[in-house]
Amino acid sequence: MHKTSAWPLALVYAGLIVYASLFPFSDWRYQGHSPWAFISSPLPKYWTGFDVAINVVGYVPMGFLLTLTAFRTGRKRSTVVLSVLIAGLLSFVMESIQSYLPARVASNVDLALNVLGAFVGAWVAWALGALGWLERWNLLRARWFVPEARGGLVLLALWPMALIFPAAVPFGLGQVFERVEAALGELLQDTPFLVWLPLRDIEMQPMEPITEWLCVTLGLLIPCLLSFCIVKSVWRRAWVALFIFFAGVATTALSGALSYGPEHAWAWLGFPAQSGLVSAFCMLLTLLWLPQRVSAALLLLALGTWLSLLNQASASPYFAQTLATWEQGRFMRFNGLAQWLGWLWPYTALIYVLMLVGHDDAKN
Repeated sequence: MHKTSAWPLALVYAGLIVYASLFPFSDWRYQGHSPWAFISSPLPKYWTGFDVAINVVGYVPMGFLLTLTAFRTGRKRSTVVLSVLIAGLLSFVMESIQSYLPARVASNVDLALNVLGAFVGAWVAWALGALGWLERWNLLRARWFVPEARGGLVLLALWPMALIFPAAVPFGLGQVFERVEAALGELLQDTPFLVWLPLRDIEMQPMEPITEWLCVTLGLLIPCLLSFCIVKSVWRRAWVALFIFFAGVATTALSGALSYGPEHAWAWLGFPAQSGLVSAFCMLLTLLWLPQRVSAALLLLALGTWLSLLNQASASPYFAQTLATWEQGRFMRFNGLAQWLGWLWPYTALIYVLMLVGHDDAKN
């Protein structure tokens, strides 16, 4: 019996809800009323369709994933009720904590809409279970993936979401060194610990076209190699890799449309990116037959090379302007979530592959 991927996805999504609910995590203060006073407050006079939709839609995945977890672990009775109660409790805690944030407004309407969204998600998951679709997925997963595939499936499910936030290079996740360095310098400013901050010998330079080509190639190869570590047969690897390939291209186009407008959805597809797509596709055809352990070793090598190249390059001024637009936009809390996913995904994948290899060594 393989372990369910729904539970770690539910935990990740709960973390995203906490981030979105408590952003910007500053100016905490007691505002003279109890944190749950919003329950009996009058209904808000001003609201928009966007606020209603985002509060409902934001909790649909939470109810869905919690109900899937209950189904997968055999607790099918009262799954919808239990999932809605857990999601509602999370929403209540978030709204209560928001009373200490002047930039946020705790609302009983938001709580009710969150519970409604969780109910919709839970009901959809229950309906899929009642129709037998979850059992079909379990059988499909058992045929296609190795028993220890849960972490890899979670990472592959999060990869397109991580691509939503614009990257300096297409598929270039994990480019954090420049920001970490600036954040540490600001944090240690006016302290004696500033001298401990290591200084770079040379300034970061923009990427050369050949380096961008290599980063695009590796950026597409890495999730495909990750799938090779958990998919059983060659032809199934081919289908999964093809799906990953097109999902990555489509999500990057969506990111371009959100960044620069729908008419510029393919602006990122210059010659280096085109060459990288072709190179990645050709290399995938030759790597389909690799054993699982060799795929894992090649993935570790690709991750190390990729992250090194990305973090030795600086972002262009145009990219910095794009980030400023995203970070101040209407979806700034959710953009921040996508940004964190883009930063952390490669390093989490690195840890997962090391654990997977260690687990195989322990079995042998």
